[in-house]
Amino acid sequence: MLLRLAVLLVFACARRAAGGAILLLLLSATLLTAGCATLTPRNALPEAAANIDPDGFHDIRYWGDETPADAATAQLSDGASKTLGFHKVDRPPNFLAISGGAEDGAFGAGLLAGWGDAGDRPTFQLVTGVSSGALIAPFVFLGRERDRELRDIFTNYGRKDIFTFNVPSLLEGSGLVDNSPLVHLIEKYVDAEFLREVARERAKGRVLLIGTTNLDAQRPVLWDMGRIAAGDSPEALDLFRKVLLASATLPGVFAPVRMKVRIGGKQYDELHVDGGVTRQVFIPPSILRLVVGNSEKLTLGARLYVIRNGRIQPQWEQVKDNVLAISQRSLSTLIKNQSIGDLYRIYSITRMNGIEFNLASIPVDFRAQSNEPFNLTYMRALFERGYDMGRRGYPWIKSLPGLQAADRQPLPGL
Repeated sequence: MLLRLAVLLVFACARRAAGGAILLLLLSATLLTAGCATLTPRNALPEAAANIDPDGFHDIRYWGDETPADAATAQLSDGASKTLGFHKVDRPPNFLAISGGAEDGAFGAGLLAGWGDAGDRPTFQLVTGVSSGALIAPFVFLGRERDRELRDIFTNYGRKDIFTFNVPSLLEGSGLVDNSPLVHLIEKYVDAEFLREVARERAKGRVLLIGTTNLDAQRPVLWDMGRIAAGDSPEALDLFRKVLLASATLPGVFAPVRMKVRIGGKQYDELHVDGGVTRQVFIPPSILRLVVGNSEKLTLGARLYVIRNGRIQPQWEQVKDNVLAISQRSLSTLIKNQSIGDLYRIYSITRMNGIEFNLASIPVDFRAQSNEPFNLTYMRALFERGYDMGRRGYPWIKSLPGLQAADRQPLPGL
């Protein structure tokens, strides 16, 4: 269902773009043949071997939907334990989770850049990102020195720098658009030195996690980017870039990213797409135990900052009575409510672990509209709004609707 809605969303975007009428006609004419097309033949990984690491890597990822009991330190699988590692911290840690949001990622990028210029943005012990948040997270993880590049990415690159419409690929069944421009953009900013910086921070015990969705398994996968970066090889650089690309790959629109694995001398490949398909924003279930370590007395006073690159409030809009408008509105409503569900899940985890919860989202009074995907005028306005709010001191939301009564209850251990 999500794939069909995504297809219709691209149709709707194409209609608004210059020359979109011709493109829409071409896409419509090829839809029937595309429905019967398949991806280039692949050797799918057997279910019993799911989540084995890609060739040349060890303990770099784990399932992102493990329950708190599964993820508790004492019961963690050996792979997951080694993936995150346990490092004692001598002060209350700060965590950051950045959601997806396509062009709305400009808000989070601006907010973080403004917060950095305000001078009180902390160093985060853990940073997580998904979709457009995955393209923000590594730069924030490396600190203020990378904020200039963060601004550059979200204010100087528009739709043509992200994707181009690709009818031949549709006929082949790989995707509606060509994401080669995004591939080149990632390559421009994520180079060998970038990886070495990430690896150095990982060696200090800090963790950068990026989420993708394994289509075969229908499960979220969390990648420890610092452990990948520690490989310091061309293969590590290629995998690091692939994970970022996969996290931002909307299925059916962009072609899925293939992750190669080898078992018994035989090569298989997984299909990974947008992490937002399974999680719009995430933190590990037992966040303190996973990052701080297994101790009887967990660090109190920890703070989690969640940036939702979108609006969480309902927005009134008079929807046109046609299939494209209805499908587009339905998809945006589905994604909004999925993200709200993820926020409630995260909030419950913070309550269980005694972590201070802080939430930011696009303000309701931001009225600018985008007439096409990744419209630069829109993104620049949104970035500057986020920047101004971050620079002045963002009024973080401390709770979620309907949970005020729970907030009056004492936190565990207090």
